[in-house]
Amino acid sequence: MAALAVGAACGVGDGAVSPGTGGPEPSTAADSAGPEGAGIPKVSAVMPLPAGALISTHVPAGLPAKSDETCDPLPSLRPDDADPAERVPRIRQRGRLIVGLDQGSNLFSFRDPASGQLTGFDVDLAREIAEDIFGDPRQVEFRSLTSSNRLAALENDQVDVVIRSMSITCERRKRVTFSVPYFQAYQRVLAVRGSGITDIEDLEGRRVCVAAGTTSASRLWSAMERITVLSVNTWADCLVAIQQNQVDAITTDDAILVGITAQDPYLEIVGPQLDAEPYGVGIAKSTPGNNTDGLVRQVNSTLERIRADGTWNRMYSRWLSGLGPSPGMPVPKYVPEEPR
Repeated sequence: MAALAVGAACGVGDGAVSPGTGGPEPSTAADSAGPEGAGIPKVSAVMPLPAGALISTHVPAGLPAKSDETCDPLPSLRPDDADPAERVPRIRQRGRLIVGLDQGSNLFSFRDPASGQLTGFDVDLAREIAEDIFGDPRQVEFRSLTSSNRLAALENDQVDVVIRSMSITCERRKRVTFSVPYFQAYQRVLAVRGSGITDIEDLEGRRVCVAAGTTSASRLWSAMERITVLSVNTWADCLVAIQQNQVDAITTDDAILVGITAQDPYLEIVGPQLDAEPYGVGIAKSTPGNNTDGLVRQVNSTLERIRADGTWNRMYSRWLSGLGPSPGMPVPKYVPEEPR
């Protein structure tokens, strides 16, 4: 995939950060070299970058920490014997669960082209939680979020939960809380077949697409000395960028990459599994005015149920079998509590 570097192609100098406004304007010039070409304009067009894209060759500000050994981020509150009316009275009174997710993550949460309805692994999980709260999986409202605004949506009480392939980290726990993990992904690399890229080390000096505000972006900067990174709002934008030869590779969790490869047979996932990415349901931190402990226990209760009754394995088989045989749902870890 030899081509001009993204920065050069888009008029961005070394080390610069620029919004993806679409690159240079197409230029036209009259060709009067001969009678056959007289008056026929030549067009040199550059495909526009995805809306909101940023290009950078130096570490941008605001990335999540790539690692933090100061805590064990995985333990969560154990489900109790209370019923939903006791655990989540405000949500029950409202009559619907408000869920933040991505509407362009194939296999996890995306719009079915035939029905126009949101569907996917994360959507199914949201409906299972709603089923346990209301007895009806349809009592859920979905709101579209990007990777970079999902934490703020919880902090600002715009959504009840975020189910958006969000890794549980110590850094994120400073701002929000999480359920126990509902899926274990691993960071990998995706490239065009025959590109010569076979591992993350091959990304040195290349152009790589990531979603803004993700742990994948942080690890990429920590591993590479020379790299041009295109940060976009959604992974669907990365698919468009690699198809338009604006980047050489994409790096993120294998669960997301398998959804991208399902849309383009010329792409392949390469290299070994890198860092583990345990996905959790994001929930706002408990405050005196909004005690979310009951919601955490409610979500964890649903996760216990779908593990025990086989629902999780059925969801995996339907959506994520491209990753191989079911690895099983991650084993939960709970915060030690005094007996009640």
